[in-house]
Amino acid sequence: MSQIEAKLATLGVTLPDAPAPAANYVPFVVDGNTVYVSGQISSGPDGLITGKLGAGVSIEDGAAAARSCAISLLAQLKVACGGDIDRLDRVIKLTAFVNSTADFTEQPKVVNGASDFLVEALGDKGRHARSAVSAASLPLGVTVEIEAIFAIK
Repeated sequence: MSQIEAKLATLGVTLPDAPAPAANYVPFVVDGNTVYVSGQISSGPDGLITGKLGAGVSIEDGAAAARSCAISLLAQLKVACGGDIDRLDRVIKLTAFVNSTADFTEQPKVVNGASDFLVEALGDKGRHARSAVSAASLPLGVTVEIEAIFAIK
C-alpha cells in the first residue's frame, strides 16, 4: 500500500475506482510532470449527491459533496500515475463549481470540504491555489464539481 493510501486509510477513506467519463472527453491528461484532471462530480456510496446550496442544501452537506469530489480527483490521479499515487509532488490548483442560488455567497466554505480534506490527507503537498465559483446548475443536478491540476514526479 502506498504512503498516501495508508494515510487515507487512517481517515477511513479507500480510493474508489476512477469514474469513467460521462461524455466525449478524457478523465485526465498528463503533460510532462503535470496532470490535469477533468471535473469530478459529487457522488457517494448511494449515488450522485445532488441539490442546490441556498435552496435546501446546507453548507455542511455541500462541504461533504466537495470532499467526495476530492476523493474522485485522487482516484483519477492514481490512474494517471500508473497506479503509484505516491508520485504526487503537490496539488497545484482546484477549480470548483458550486450549484447554488443567485443570492448564495458561501461557495468558499463549501469548497473547503475538498481543500481541508486534501491538506489533511496530503499535508503540505495538499496545499493549493483555488477558485470557488457559483453555477446556476451542474450536470445531472450535482451539488459540486471540481477539476484539478497536480504536479507529479
